[in-house]
Amino acid sequence: MKLTRILLRRYKFRNVHEPALELTSGIAKNSKDYANLPERFLVRKTAKIAHKSEDHPAYVPRLNKWKAQYHGLERPWTDHYWKETGAFQEKHPDIVQPICEEDWMWFRGDIVEILTGDDKGKQGYIIQVIQERNWVLVENLNCKHKIQGESPGALLREPQPLLVTSEIKLVDPHDNNSCDIIWSYTEDGNRVRVSTRTGRILPIPSQAMETIDYKSADTYLENKDKDTPKALVEEVTFQPKLATFEMDIMEKMNIKEVRVPKKTFWY
Repeated sequence: MKLTRILLRRYKFRNVHEPALELTSGIAKNSKDYANLPERFLVRKTAKIAHKSEDHPAYVPRLNKWKAQYHGLERPWTDHYWKETGAFQEKHPDIVQPICEEDWMWFRGDIVEILTGDDKGKQGYIIQVIQERNWVLVENLNCKHKIQGESPGALLREPQPLLVTSEIKLVDPHDNNSCDIIWSYTEDGNRVRVSTRTGRILPIPSQAMETIDYKSADTYLENKDKDTPKALVEEVTFQPKLATFEMDIMEKMNIKEVRVPKKTFWY
């Protein structure tokens, strides 16, 4: 009885059991879509677990991990990022102006005008989006020159990132001039990008739907031998209900439970 009172006193103010913490990759949607990698793989590569408590009422939910300290041109799911970029070193976190995922309006294939630097006033196509840092890379603009190989070597041009909030502006296809963009809705209820200066719609380029493998979902041909038919995938056959696997079997076999379980306590 004394032990029971001690246990009750100890857990009197404790909350109901909480499940173990879930791991997240911290990668933005555009980066994940372009990389064409499963979410579970990104979680495993970007979150190095040091300790994770068991999913049991006797354990306090804790999760200690090394996560990607910063986001740059080297993507966190590569081995080079963790081996040679000092990813495990403590660094000051990147200060990034938060932009809601739904309000992001810069995609690969968009034509933008550069507002700063030596290439100010020039226009080019976005070839890469690093949404975690609000960066975009423009084709052949804002480049850093690098000599590769021995003398005479080869001169390479490496595009450098530009901030979407202050260093670029989208170009209105109506007059090929830079403009401010807002999200709006059409009469059909479709969400589109609209120029505040001319009121014209800026459609999202088809390149934004492609992956690093240059594959688009619209151009994919279904393989009858390997792929599940689309009609069968869309068919919902699972009906959720509050029952265990054993209870489902008993229901199928018309077995009725007449036993009354005894009261138990997890501690």
